[in-house]
Amino acid sequence: MKFKAFLTENGVNLLEKRFLPALDKMGKICHLYFTRDHAIFLHNLLNGDGIQSVAQFRKEALFDDYRISSQNEDRIAFAIDVSLLHRAVRSSVSICTEFGSGSTEKNRLQIKLVKKLPPNSTQPMPFLTFETKGYKSAVIQDVPISKPLSRAQLLELQTALDMAQDLPQTLVQVPDLNQLQSFVDRMKHVGDLLNVTISKYGDLHLQISTTMITLGAEFRKLLVIGDKVDSPAEDRNLSAQSRSTRAVLKGDAQSVQVSVRHFAKSLQYHLAKPDCAFYGIAPQGACLTVIFQFFIPGSRQMDKSISLHCRLPVLDPGSN
Repeated sequence: MKFKAFLTENGVNLLEKRFLPALDKMGKICHLYFTRDHAIFLHNLLNGDGIQSVAQFRKEALFDDYRISSQNEDRIAFAIDVSLLHRAVRSSVSICTEFGSGSTEKNRLQIKLVKKLPPNSTQPMPFLTFETKGYKSAVIQDVPISKPLSRAQLLELQTALDMAQDLPQTLVQVPDLNQLQSFVDRMKHVGDLLNVTISKYGDLHLQISTTMITLGAEFRKLLVIGDKVDSPAEDRNLSAQSRSTRAVLKGDAQSVQVSVRHFAKSLQYHLAKPDCAFYGIAPQGACLTVIFQFFIPGSRQMDKSISLHCRLPVLDPGSN
């Protein structure tokens, strides 16, 4: 089992400044999964507890001189502490910069899997190692990882990943995550449960209710991908709540209840600087899906080398 690659400058920027800070907010431990073509960060796919999230990069988005081999069809996965990984990347970058000043040769940051004998131990342990070669010396940083997943565990992870790729039939685009963020910040002080309704008309309706107070927000006429229909003319003068209820009864909308804490946590992905986000509800109200989209810098074209989405567990079976 071998893995070795060099992080590109773009890869370092994506990880250090955008994705690792966001992934760290999702949870301390994640699975890092390398295949022949992709590097994938996975949260909670095997235990099903909390938000499931998948950040996937084509190898060219992060690395060059990418080499991988294993008996599991050149696939390797292991659990890693995101904050330790972030710290290693961050300090490697600062070392590169320090060594780089005054040196004509460009420093490169190598990343590889190794087994080493830790101090006071008789058992070799696996590490993800970062090596920064400077002008006169090299700095090596070892990030401890779990034992790589077995063939059976890898199959389980791949199956969970395939299932997590299923898209809701209707997705609505929320271009401004800051609006959602400020609304959720107010909501956090009201209650714990959030009702989310998404209609084929392009409406996203959020509501939190307690015995004392009801607080809601509605985003209308959003871009719809997938199943969509025109909103009924007779509904135009109704309240947001009435419109949502009628849409659900007609089968033109789905409604689920999620934890306010989970919803707020999913918005931490704004740290990865997505260009927009799509919300959708899985068939039978199985989960609330959020898909973040990235554009090629300086364009409105989708960057297909990066994909990021998360699935929030629902607190009731939902309604169609």
